[in-house]
This record gives sequence, structure tokens and C-alpha cells, in this order.
Amino acid sequence: MKTLRLQHAVAVSLVAVLAVAAPLQANGIKTAKPEEVGLSSERLARIGERMQAYVDSGEIPGAVALIARHGKIAYFEHWGLADREKKVEMKPDTLFRIYSMSKPITSVGLMILHEEGRFQLTDPVAMYLPELAKLEVREEQKNPVTGEVTMHTHPARNPITVRDLLRHTAGFTYGFFGDTDVDRMYRESGILLEDKDLAETITKLGKLPLRFEPGTHWHYSISVDVQGRLIEVLSGKPLDQFLEERIFGPLGMNDTSFAVADKEWNRLAILYSPEGTGTGSDLFLTSTGGKKPLVPADPARADRGYRQGATYFSAGGGLVSSAVDYLQFAQMMLNGGELDGKRILSRKSVELMTTDHLGDIPGLWSPGYGFGLGFAVLEDVGASGALGSAGEFNWGGAAGTRFWVDPKEELIGIYMIQILPHTGLNYGTEFRSFTYQAISD
Repeated sequence: MKTLRLQHAVAVSLVAVLAVAAPLQANGIKTAKPEEVGLSSERLARIGERMQAYVDSGEIPGAVALIARHGKIAYFEHWGLADREKKVEMKPDTLFRIYSMSKPITSVGLMILHEEGRFQLTDPVAMYLPELAKLEVREEQKNPVTGEVTMHTHPARNPITVRDLLRHTAGFTYGFFGDTDVDRMYRESGILLEDKDLAETITKLGKLPLRFEPGTHWHYSISVDVQGRLIEVLSGKPLDQFLEERIFGPLGMNDTSFAVADKEWNRLAILYSPEGTGTGSDLFLTSTGGKKPLVPADPARADRGYRQGATYFSAGGGLVSSAVDYLQFAQMMLNGGELDGKRILSRKSVELMTTDHLGDIPGLWSPGYGFGLGFAVLEDVGASGALGSAGEFNWGGAAGTRFWVDPKEELIGIYMIQILPHTGLNYGTEFRSFTYQAISD
């Protein structure tokens, strides 16, 4: 019986690739049978078996997964529903809030300006954003005798450089991934959640203390939104316009934007949250606490900023995209900055971005990984404890979306889902493992 199920899954997988081949080829994207690019159809079928089981059990509403190797899509499948309540099927062109998968795109945008000589990576950010010229650091101090902890604020000793923004060593925080004194100040200021545009974010940020001394600690933060404002100042254009002209348009990423057109809104997957999770910034402080029943997230939270007419372009988490669109971006990076004759970056810039820039700087939470300019970079496969290759680079989004690019294997994996928060849920990690175990050459 198990053999029959596996044979059926293989057949379904092949049909799925063939079904989407025509429209993909119309967009210039090549497809191939798995064996043509060194992948096993039989082993790839394990992905569908596992994901469909999650859908059948109600653990996930639906998902989309895509694997490309040697420049061709060899696996492209979808399961379940994009909207459980309205019974809308998940499709290859379903749109997703990619949250922090926006970050690598923004970083590429900034590096385009670097190639044009608009700045140097070692430049203090305050050269271009004077609002950030007089930042202070707020740190805990513990009395060695009494153990009493007090807060001490002092002027930052190091200036924040552009490279600090790109590698998350600026000393900023987010405000909703922790509960320190500085995090609470961020939340009380309403930064990101209440700002009308990126300029207002920078004005607020200049009045808030840093959590760490610049250049001394990797800490996931608002720094990519600062990158977005830097792009606006250096280019003289709104961030959405710049990214459209310099990345989305040239790469044919027609479904990637900060706002979804009204006529395309039905393509946007519903955002789900485990029952009982918080709202607003509290959402990010809430653990999933295991696999709780999923319910639609509050539309006021899930859809904020995605309607046409929005003025806040979150460089660090505001884009909507599809699996195929993100493949265009990932393939450009794998190709060394070029896709279909359109060069976005030089090969040397791509190499610089996908090289570790942390060295001994502490803070990164992923064993075996370093961090480049906008991407996590796998340095030590053994230390990571997972299948992969040294030199692979990746990132993910808060609702469970993720991608990785493996130059050694000429492999790209993209996984799209909409569950927020996603803490403790490993569907994307499983997809990655199933992908690597299917390599057969």
C-alpha cells in the first residue's frame, strides 16, 4: 500500500511540473523533469506526502514549494487552501506576505547604489541620515556586590556604518522580539507600527537609544528599514519606485510589491495565527506553544499597509510576492547578479554580499552560519547540523516563508506559507531536508 501511495505521489509531482510548464516558459522560466537536473522524482514525492498529511490533519491551511536546479524548475507543487473559510485553493501564483524575505531585496537595492559610487560601506550612516548622528547606547549594569541591575545610558562610542546596517550590527532592535528596556521604548514610540513613511521612522529612531554599541553585536533589527530610507535619500526616489525600476521590472517580478491591486486581492493568501495569540506587537512576543488550531489573523493587522494608497514601505518586511517571482530574484543571485541578460549587480558584489562579515562578532543564533550583507551564509555544515553546502545563503519571513540558494549544487528552494507567529513550527525546515535528500547525481 505504501508503494502504491508513493507511486501516486511521484505521478502527481510530475503532473504538477508539467501543468505549470507552459505559463512558466511564457515568462522565460525553464522547467525540467527532476532526473534531468540530478533529482529523484521518487524522493521528491516525499515532500508532497508530508505536506498533504499536514493539510489533511489541519496543521497547515496550505503551502507552495518550488525547487530549481541548474536554472530549471524541477519541482513546483501546492497543497491545501489559501483561504479555508472561502475554500480558495492554494495555487502556483498565490501571493504571500513575505515579511523579512523583503530584507535581501532591499539590501540588493542598496548595493546597486554602492556600485554607482553613492557611498562606501565604511561611511557613517549619519553622513546621509543626520537624524542618526547623536545616538546613545542604553545598557544594563550589574552591581558585583549586591547583584542589583541598573540601566546606564551613554553616547555611542562608534558611529553606525552602512555595513552595520547590512549585517545587523548597528545596535538597533525591533521592539517586538524582546522585552528589554530598549524594546519597550520602541513599542511605546509606535515605531514601524504607526509611522506614515520611512522618513518618520528615522526621525523617531534618532530619539531612541541603541541596545548595543555599534559594530559589537549581531542583533536582528529595524536596520533594514533604515536601509530603505537610505535608498530614498541617495536615489531621490520613493523606495517602491526605486525597487520597481531597478529590480522588479528588470527581473520580471510582476507580482512583487508593497501594495496589492484591488483586482489581485483575491490572490493573497489569508494570514493565520495559532488560536489565542496576541495582537499588534504582542503577536511577536507570543510563542505558538505547540500546534494550536489556526484561525484567521485580525485583518486590521494582517492587511495593514498592503492596500493601494499605503505610504509606508517597510524595507524590512513589507513586500508581497509569489514563489515564481522570488525565484527570479534568487536565480539572479545564483547567476552572479544577472538574469536573462539583465544585470542587477556585478559578480563581485554578489560575492561580497554572500561572504561572512561577522567574524568573531557574537549574537547570531544559527550554529554554523555567518552573516553577509543581507543574507545568512552557511560556513560550517557540520556545526549547522543540517543538510546543505558551505557557501549557501538564505533568509526567511515571520509567517514561515523561506528561501535558500546553494551555489555549489546550483540549487534554489522556496517555501511559502502564512502562519504568524511561526515559532517552533518546522515545515520549511522539513522541506529543505526533503529537497537535499532528493539529490541523486
